[in-house]
Amino acid sequence: MTKVNIFSENIYENWKIDEKVFVNIARKILKFYLSIPEVYENSCLCGLDYKTISFDILYCSSNKTHEINKEYRNKDYPADIVTFAIFADSEEKFIFDREINLGEIIIALDKVIEEAEKKRVTKEFELSFLISHGVLHLLGFDHQTEEDYNFVIDIQNKALESIEI
Repeated sequence: MTKVNIFSENIYENWKIDEKVFVNIARKILKFYLSIPEVYENSCLCGLDYKTISFDILYCSSNKTHEINKEYRNKDYPADIVTFAIFADSEEKFIFDREINLGEIIIALDKVIEEAEKKRVTKEFELSFLISHGVLHLLGFDHQTEEDYNFVIDIQNKALESIEI
């Protein structure tokens, strides 16, 4: 049985989310993705020997994602989500003591609220949707083509359905 360690921090003052709830959602989403052969076999984890998977989630404002986008990605705009898939993007798959650190998901909660209002969904649903998106990125999935984008969105929706969100 794989252990999953998720560290989270909320530095956004205007929405005090229940971090334990969303850590649990992220854990369930990861386990769902890894139970799907098509996802696992195309993930950065396929065929590796590990006992623990870990990653971080930072909740912040769009000002922070704007800074991060500018500094690390040369993009001058705020994002709803930024992921650093340090394991998936690395040439050397560093595993220490059978633990894999997938990286970090950074989510702008003000953008979550704004997008939820636009889509007419709850902000909790929108946040769960972004977490599911970030976890896929950490596993090495991207969406540069329409086919990849459709796959990502479809599997995200299935993940959220599987945990009844």
